[in-house]
Amino acid sequence: MKIFLLIMFISIPDAPSVRYNAVVYPTEPQCISARDGYNEAYLAKDLIYKNKVKTEAFCLPFESFPIAGITNTNV
Repeated sequence: MKIFLLIMFISIPDAPSVRYNAVVYPTEPQCISARDGYNEAYLAKDLIYKNKVKTEAFCLPFESFPIAGITNTNV
């Protein structure tokens, strides 16, 4: 089954590596909507926050075995 992985990369000063978080969505529109909401929340932060946190988010298609709780008509 095809799923969509929203992966968010986060970089902060003096961290030993880039952090990430990922969430699975059954459809691309749901993933894109979540990505856009994440980006809007970041853009709404003040400049002090944005000078300390850099982030990017991507929706990646992924072929997966069935996942409990995810129903999807994409096969």
